[in-house]
Amino acid sequence: MARLTRRTGLAASAAAVVAGSGAGTLSWVAYHYLMSQAGAARGVIGRNVAKPPEADGVYVPGESGCRRWYRGDPFDLHLMIFGDSTAAGVGCATAQEVPGVQIARRLADETGKRIRLSTKAIGGATSKGLSGQVDAMFVAGPPPDAAVILIGANDVTRKNSIRASARRLGSAVRRLRERDCEVVVGTCPDLGVVTAIPQPLRTVVRTWGLRLARAQAQATRTAGGHAVPLADLLSREFLAAPDRLFSPDGFHPSAAGYELAAEQIVPVLASALGLWHGGPLPDLPEVSESAPPGPAGRGLTRVAGGPPPPQREPDAT
Repeated sequence: MARLTRRTGLAASAAAVVAGSGAGTLSWVAYHYLMSQAGAARGVIGRNVAKPPEADGVYVPGESGCRRWYRGDPFDLHLMIFGDSTAAGVGCATAQEVPGVQIARRLADETGKRIRLSTKAIGGATSKGLSGQVDAMFVAGPPPDAAVILIGANDVTRKNSIRASARRLGSAVRRLRERDCEVVVGTCPDLGVVTAIPQPLRTVVRTWGLRLARAQAQATRTAGGHAVPLADLLSREFLAAPDRLFSPDGFHPSAAGYELAAEQIVPVLASALGLWHGGPLPDLPEVSESAPPGPAGRGLTRVAGGPPPPQREPDAT
């Protein structure tokens, strides 16, 4: 999630929810109210400009460290990470905390395989950037055996079309699957857990994010990938222990927060690879049973003009 997000994304989302509404003066009042809330949130949410720790290398079962990988060095499975700053590990203090490392290490211990980790994720990326990340992968060498994609929050804060964002994600998954790469997507997180975003703005961006997560899950499955609904699986934990699960910037996860995500992703990934030994996996929840706003939420979104319909965007990505 980009540093730009905290400056302009929330304000853009607030503007979008009232754009095109015919509610006249009421929408104008709601617009200014949400804009003032976006400004307040920008003042509270920290801007994390730190570069994530370098974490690529080979992870071996039972070893705590990382082996630097050189061309020609042996490994059993190549894992590649795509997406935004949550995929890159913004908010982590050391390489061992980065989500890609936590996934690679758990995958190595579960499968008994040497896992080579490569990270293509870029802070600030939206679904529009996934195509470039996949392109970079093809230029760098053969496709990986497995990929994890974490994307979505920036699409919400930059008010990108839900339909187009899901379509772009599906295209990236499809390209990887066509090269026999197993793909797991952690769908859009629940922005409602970021308590620095005041109400009712938080309800608006939360609802939009959950709708995106639902569309992402469908696009991922259609393209042959596996969706992990992080919003449904992790929201309660983040709401219950924000001081432990958020990094100091109040927006990105901490090492403990990333660990929770890795614990949900690895069983699905290992199962997709045919290497899961932990027994039958439970059915994952649909995204999201909490997506339709309740009576209070419906009232707020009506006052605000409601989340906008998907914007029409060109098919080109």
